[in-house]
Amino acid sequence: MRMTWEALTRAVGGARSGTEAGPRLVIDGVSTDNRNLLPGQVFFCIRGENFDGHDFAASAVERGAAAVVADRDLALPAPVLRVDDTIRALGRLAHAWRKQTRARVIGVTGTAGKTTVKEVLAAVLGQRGRTAKNERNLNNRIGLPVSMLAADGNEAFWVMEVGISHAQDMDELGPILEPDLALILNAGSGHTAGLGRSVARHKARLLSWLAPGGTGLVCADYPELVREARAVRPAPAYLEFFTASGKPLAYSGGYLGAAEREGYGRYRVCRDTICRDLDAPFRGNYGSENVMAVSAAAFEFDLGMDEIAAGLGAAVLPGQRFACSRCGDWLLVDDSYNANPLSCACMLESAAGLAADMARTVQAEVPLVCVLGEMLELGDLAEEEHEKLGRHIAACGPRLVIWKGGQAAAVRYGLHVAGCAGAFVALEQAGDLPGILEEQGVRGGVILFKGSRGNRLEECVAKFKTLAETSDAV
Repeated sequence: MRMTWEALTRAVGGARSGTEAGPRLVIDGVSTDNRNLLPGQVFFCIRGENFDGHDFAASAVERGAAAVVADRDLALPAPVLRVDDTIRALGRLAHAWRKQTRARVIGVTGTAGKTTVKEVLAAVLGQRGRTAKNERNLNNRIGLPVSMLAADGNEAFWVMEVGISHAQDMDELGPILEPDLALILNAGSGHTAGLGRSVARHKARLLSWLAPGGTGLVCADYPELVREARAVRPAPAYLEFFTASGKPLAYSGGYLGAAEREGYGRYRVCRDTICRDLDAPFRGNYGSENVMAVSAAAFEFDLGMDEIAAGLGAAVLPGQRFACSRCGDWLLVDDSYNANPLSCACMLESAAGLAADMARTVQAEVPLVCVLGEMLELGDLAEEEHEKLGRHIAACGPRLVIWKGGQAAAVRYGLHVAGCAGAFVALEQAGDLPGILEEQGVRGGVILFKGSRGNRLEECVAKFKTLAETSDAV
């Protein structure tokens, strides 16, 4: 973002105080963290649970902040704009910047895989022109505006992930982004502590905030999501659908099997009657959903199959998302960044598919080990969803399930009623993992790590990698 102070104050509103700004003061971006602030940026004083940005405003000015936005008067040697709510003011500024951009703006939401799809879609659209995107998963009421304001406004595309965890979130974020294309990847149980059972309805709300002439692009494989999308946008001209399950739609496709390139799968992508087989950095059926979401969005902007193929081949998945690597006799699948019921089901299916592929190659059994952690933020649905998870795990036929965190009894019950023959062991700390594997007599195969952030399974991944490389016991 590059904007005059006059234009910024008109966009945000509020009352000026502090040092009078010169008539030609230009703001070069925003910051909500004084430690990362660059000279010439405006510092937004954000209040959090454990901090108050107003306490760091003076430090921000010392570091070169051109101005400050606050919700109370501050005596500073810099221009200050006092507003009622700094987070809402940040959103108003982001929307004003969005209205100035030449870019086609894409909003990506869903319960599982939206960060991955955002990254891959940005790589594909990047074949056509400069593309801005959220860094990491900065997708909430602070992260989304900051990501938008980090763009210079001259890009061809913006690909912005929209994450929600409370019922009102989409109706706050949607009008800030005002997307030309709203891509809804899927909908399932996730953040149900704040969203309740109507996750699809809350995801579909993004369609309410399309830019004039904008289009919604929705996965047709989730009946409730389709119903909610049509309820928001009943006119067919506003909605397009894609499928990864063989439905007769304009955008369709499916998984064909492992590709020659390690870690990649082969996927068929069809636009009407024109089909092509492409390699993508996924394995299994869950990847079909991602590939078709990305391809359908690219088709909406008139990209061709060659551009899509090149973008898929160049895409780099974000860390801790289906990161496959060899560790001795193990194939490690690190999807430890976060977890919900839908994403867990997808990863379990993919890991089981990898084990089956390896078994066919070596013509011998390849054990599947699942190192899983509690799925958080499910509210009243937590026990029910963890029991369902146990059933999903059982269907994959694991040799061993290692569980970290709460809801172990519900998972164990789901495993039991589904007739799982594999062992179940609780994990207290990362350092116990090698000993458990040794005790259970499992010294190779496919090992999947998946759990919510609060379980810190990345520590288990790091410990496993270290010991797998240095010890004969793993």
